[in-house]
Amino acid sequence: MKFTKMQGCGNDYVYINGFVYDIKDPNALSIKVSDRHFGIGSDGLVIINPSDIADFKMNIYNADGSEAMMCGNGIRCVGKYVYDNKMTNKTHITVETLSGIKELDLNVEGDKVKSVRVNMGEPILEPEKIPVKSDKKYIVGDVLRIAGKRHNITCLSVGNPHCVTFTKDVSKINIEKLGPMFEHHEMFPDRVNTEFIEIVDKQHIKMRVWERGSGETMACGTGATASVVACALNGLTGSDVYVELIGGTLYIEYDRNANVIYMTGPCEVQFEGEFED
Repeated sequence: MKFTKMQGCGNDYVYINGFVYDIKDPNALSIKVSDRHFGIGSDGLVIINPSDIADFKMNIYNADGSEAMMCGNGIRCVGKYVYDNKMTNKTHITVETLSGIKELDLNVEGDKVKSVRVNMGEPILEPEKIPVKSDKKYIVGDVLRIAGKRHNITCLSVGNPHCVTFTKDVSKINIEKLGPMFEHHEMFPDRVNTEFIEIVDKQHIKMRVWERGSGETMACGTGATASVVACALNGLTGSDVYVELIGGTLYIEYDRNANVIYMTGPCEVQFEGEFED
């Protein structure tokens, strides 16, 4: 089976063409290929499939085999994959995900996609839709006690559930300890992705992320998007913000009048290969 290893800001996935291969057990396959010692090594598996309602369909699986609703870095790489491999000649495409159809604008240089701007849609703030167990209308600037400390949190969904919390220095966060505590907290029935945010200025934040099912990753597109919305809702930044991640930088535009978010970032091929399933 042929595969392509791709990454966006260090968030790496194994990509397989579902138009060619029929994957019988993608959950198990994701665990196999993601292993960095005995597999290819990745944060998960992305299968590009046909769609009845969009140009393409993206199915994404975490390193632990669980299926994800959406992946911001992953969907940019899908855009590059289908254009570079001549599966489309359009620079504006639609991709079906479990969280809805997303629109992508491809930035092409020399017949190759260099970056992609994704319409991430509207942020979801209602707790029952994220989901979060709470009787409050919204969870913005709330407090959650974990590991004996009070954490200022804002919860929302941009395809995946996110809990954004603020800190003075992200480099000092013990994310291996705190990440699982947030992910498996009883407040989050479907587990949660947690973003630890440091405000640099109104147009610049630093972020580390603990992703449900994958642990700490070098980047998270939906997490960066959720973080900018959370910062704006708390009056900490403007609406257009550069998000500095371990693996690179994403540019997030939050149009508060239209209540829609755009994410722009790179997408790169690391290598191609074959493996036996």
